[in-house]
Amino acid sequence: MAARTISAAKLAERIGQEVGVSDWIEMTQSLIDTFADATMDRQFIHVDPERAGQTPFEGTIAHGFLVLSLLSRMSYAAVPGIENAVMGMNYGMNRVRFVSPVKAGARVRGRFVLSDVAKRAEDQLLATYAVTVEIEGGQDPALVAEWLTLSIVPAA
Repeated sequence: MAARTISAAKLAERIGQEVGVSDWIEMTQSLIDTFADATMDRQFIHVDPERAGQTPFEGTIAHGFLVLSLLSRMSYAAVPGIENAVMGMNYGMNRVRFVSPVKAGARVRGRFVLSDVAKRAEDQLLATYAVTVEIEGGQDPALVAEWLTLSIVPAA
């Protein structure tokens, strides 16, 4: 859960602004292997350092979907929660692009810009974030996405 909360009205005032940046997360080989096991995607480029070392990447890389899945974790500390919300959930993506591979051992973090806030129903607030996942020391991001989150906020 976010370290701080703000009102829906205050959040709406931040449309077009960066609302938070996450801490760095190390993309360890163990994390990559665990994700490979969970998704049954054990392609060599992710799980075989010796064979992957012979590719242009010179080592293993994280699954793009692993990097994407970390948006939830990144947002917990970076994005403020909505006051009085009883729950928040991932509502989906409008678009996602995997721009650059993330090598095992690299660190990534998420940068969240609020694009829109809209009432979806009387007790539902839909927020849209432009998210960039940066690779420490890299010129290009790992991914860019337009992420939708839905908060359930009972009417006062």
